[in-house]
Amino acid sequence: MVVKEKERLAVAVQKSGRLYEKSIALLSQCGLTFDSVKWKEKLILRCSDFPVDLMMVRDDDIPEYVASGICEMGIVGQNVLEERNRSEADGGSGIEVLRELGFGRCRLSVAVPASAPYEGPRSLDGKRIATSYPGLLGAYLKAQGVSAEIVKLKGSVEIAPSLHIADAVCDLVSTGSTLHSNGLRETQTVFESQAVLIGTRRALPAVVVEARRKALIRIDGVRKAARSKYIMMNAPKSALPAIQKILPGMEEPSIMPLGTSGERIAIHAVAPENVFWETMEKLKAVGASSILVLPIEKIIA
Repeated sequence: MVVKEKERLAVAVQKSGRLYEKSIALLSQCGLTFDSVKWKEKLILRCSDFPVDLMMVRDDDIPEYVASGICEMGIVGQNVLEERNRSEADGGSGIEVLRELGFGRCRLSVAVPASAPYEGPRSLDGKRIATSYPGLLGAYLKAQGVSAEIVKLKGSVEIAPSLHIADAVCDLVSTGSTLHSNGLRETQTVFESQAVLIGTRRALPAVVVEARRKALIRIDGVRKAARSKYIMMNAPKSALPAIQKILPGMEEPSIMPLGTSGERIAIHAVAPENVFWETMEKLKAVGASSILVLPIEKIIA
């Protein structure tokens, strides 16, 4: 029997969890339309206008799907990826990080009871620390020269001290409200995390390589657009150098003459996201007027 060569790009994303909504939003912004609107009821979602299928799986399974080549790409938290790589024999050699996506930012931190004394990592010597990330925590403790017992838990890590299971915890923190509500205070950051796009290092059919290339172009375009603004203004021609200093990240602007004197110009340009009110006030101070700052949906360089 002849096995048909794979012709579609498979992308693994969270079936549910903190990265789910933003992962789906990113792919939707890339113009990927899927057959089913009942996302969480399906394991595989087929894109109707691009050769890609979504695999809706558990967060912890995504690195393994990508490493084994079941999926060519996946969106996962760096914390999950690094923990997996520290525990698997391949050490992550079958996976490459294609892009840092900038959302889902959090940190893996050590927290102790609010009333407990803490004077740095050495305070953890001889303590029991509950965590779902024994690999990352173990590496941190080793680097700090700390000898502590790691208590492995899969969920509800923050309640371990109140149940006398552990003296401290090492858990993911976004706002810190969960720690606070459980009488804990954050002390040390072990690992900074965000969502990343990962890819398999296995050899791929040419048609899948091309689909991945095009998908990355779309993702880059959406991410660049999110970090940029389209800015328009009128100004004296002599003010252009000052305007470019105020917006140092501004790409080469489009310059159009206004009127017949040649003394005033219209400036259109893509500028960095941080075009704040203060920035606009500085532009006005050097002579700019009719300043408009608009969001950008997509960019292809």
